[in-house]
Amino acid sequence: DGIPNVMNNIYEGMKFILKRWYLFMIAALLAGIAGFFYAGSQKPAYKSHLTFALDEGNNDVSNLMSLASQFGINFGNSASIFSGDNITDIMKSRRIVEKVFLSVDTFNTRPYTLIEYYLKISNFRKNNSKTAAIHFPPGQLRNNFTYQQDSLLFTTFQNFTKNKITADRPDRKVSIYEVTVTSPDEKFTKDFTDRLVSETNNFYTELRTKKAKETLEILEQRTATMKGNLNSSITNKAAIQDENTNPAFSEAQVPVQKQQANIQVYGAAYGEMFKNLELARFQYLNSIPLMQIIDAANYPMEKIKMSRLKAAIIGAFGICFIIIFIFWIKRVVRLKTTEEDEI
Repeated sequence: DGIPNVMNNIYEGMKFILKRWYLFMIAALLAGIAGFFYAGSQKPAYKSHLTFALDEGNNDVSNLMSLASQFGINFGNSASIFSGDNITDIMKSRRIVEKVFLSVDTFNTRPYTLIEYYLKISNFRKNNSKTAAIHFPPGQLRNNFTYQQDSLLFTTFQNFTKNKITADRPDRKVSIYEVTVTSPDEKFTKDFTDRLVSETNNFYTELRTKKAKETLEILEQRTATMKGNLNSSITNKAAIQDENTNPAFSEAQVPVQKQQANIQVYGAAYGEMFKNLELARFQYLNSIPLMQIIDAANYPMEKIKMSRLKAAIIGAFGICFIIIFIFWIKRVVRLKTTEEDEI
């Protein structure tokens, strides 16, 4: 019974369409015209494409851990959690995106924060009248934001990262990443893309080199202190020898011998520290990741806009489908009501 019922429904549907062809033609024509003019009234969007290669630097920090342990510093596991796989998450993080939004650039000869200009060119404020009085002037400190400013900034961040930014690693075998940003303004798209990649690079470099940098700074301080002690002992020895007018007495040689011992100890310690300092400098430089832009987000940007013909076709077929669905629902309800009446 199932197959005959299906065939019967199809037959009835075709019969319905043919019987009311004029209705479908008029509706399709009107919907097509509406889609045509709607597509023409829409502003285009501009999409950037940027690719970069990432060299994460040397992940082997065993020498760094050995140096750090000599000064009572424990950095835990030497394996870094900040690998290349995390850079796309960092790029779309709230910290980075909001920092880019609050940076200042010139649009139409006027300085704007990027979020202020984005809210101006998008329909966000038009669709939400409550945000019309909320602004982000250049120079305002982040700590001085009102609750309304924080809320609008967070809402914009969520919407932008969800719908306007993509960051991906197309081929997992190579460390090449692709970033795209979409917005209604071509200059804004380029500026946001360039600043997003730059801020990500700065923050990623800071994370990757923090351990090596801290160890290097401590070694520089200790080495400078040890060198100062060595120089002081040399100066004190010379002063004592100059003051000793009768070197024949053995007791007069004791201060000189003490300073000589200090010179030997400080000299040996300084030599060892200096070698460790050079090793720490090499380790720090070796841990700095390299982000090399392959294809920059240059003009012209990809222009995204639905063609008028495509919009007209979608509108025509869409309205026909809706009419068929409505009449099908009415037919099902009518048949069900008839069956209940017969019972």
